[in-house]
Amino acid sequence: MHFFSFFWFLFPLLLLDQELRLNLAASFLYLIIFSPFPSLCSLKMIMGAEGFGTKSAISRTYANMGLEEYDKGHPKILSILASVLERTVQKNEKAMKGSKERGVVTVFHGTRSPVLTVQQYIERIFKYSNCSPSCFVVAYVYLERFLNLTDCLLTSLNVHRILITSIVLAVKFVDDDCYNNAYYAKVGGITTAELNKLEMKFLAALDFRLHVSVESFDKYCLQLEKEDNVKLQIDRPIRIFAWGKGMINKDIVSNCSPTVGGYTCRAF
Repeated sequence: MHFFSFFWFLFPLLLLDQELRLNLAASFLYLIIFSPFPSLCSLKMIMGAEGFGTKSAISRTYANMGLEEYDKGHPKILSILASVLERTVQKNEKAMKGSKERGVVTVFHGTRSPVLTVQQYIERIFKYSNCSPSCFVVAYVYLERFLNLTDCLLTSLNVHRILITSIVLAVKFVDDDCYNNAYYAKVGGITTAELNKLEMKFLAALDFRLHVSVESFDKYCLQLEKEDNVKLQIDRPIRIFAWGKGMINKDIVSNCSPTVGGYTCRAF
């Protein structure tokens, strides 16, 4: 049907002068790019605020992780991601303790012992960033890329900064609407200047390559779902930095709720 429409549109062009033919051809190209043709609608599944992909073989995985719809509370991807990160941190710290190596210290490392669990931290980011659940899958993709391209190991001293940085980049790249870094810094409990620095370091390590194909997104969804099915006992929760009762920095917590589970947010 579209072929015949295309033919009958081009045929009259042969009877017109060159300038008019060029103008009409340009108009037709514009319609092709922005028209809702079924063959072009598939392009919309590359990236979008409502998640990645269309109905496919892994739609069940999407539904299970709460990427499309989820009940009141939090989508399951949050707990899955937190569990994966906690196990990774414990594994790395156990290996480092056995070898008595501290690993490479980067700008993402903190000097304070954490307080909030990784899951509490992720849930706070989700609550106040108003981002789509798909952002957490993309953030995990970025996080793995970063770790693979650097000599950095995920530990309890750097997981929080790497996490907030990867999520902020994912939100900016995936969602249509996002806040500025000043707001995300308040949500994450760090200063705006520090988040800006972390973001640039992270982007430089990734060579500014933030695109995630549908195939890669689906692959990581399946990987995370598989991790969720592996029920490993976690000895202790990994907690997140610089959160303490009664410790409020008004410059940091303004414009967003300062308390989560009885804890207040402050920067380093």
